[in-house]
Amino acid sequence: MTQGNDLESGNLSAKLEAIATAVHDVAKLAEGDSVALLTLLRHLEQLHRDIRDSAFQESLPDNRQKLYSLLKDIESEGGWPYIERMRLKAFLGILPAAALENDGVEEDNHDVLEGDRSLSW
Repeated sequence: MTQGNDLESGNLSAKLEAIATAVHDVAKLAEGDSVALLTLLRHLEQLHRDIRDSAFQESLPDNRQKLYSLLKDIESEGGWPYIERMRLKAFLGILPAAALENDGVEEDNHDVLEGDRSLSW
């Protein structure tokens, strides 16, 4: 690795750390507000999708050596980046029992919680 690449790598690490700090700060501000936190998670997922579908795809290797290097990095550094979505069953499992009781909740909302098993989140 050249000295220029070391500087770029250090600069990238510093920028990524700043982004992580900013995201944690926003999450801290939204603490206790599930709608705001869900909005943050959706925004992060959209950023992931935007980067993957534009800059990342445009930077894909154009020869076997570069492809091998990329695949080796993916394997050695923890695999493909993935933003996991919570499954509905797991989500319902962590809710307090009082949140699932039908005290004044409209039937339509109850149907969403009970009946729609096609949800994959």
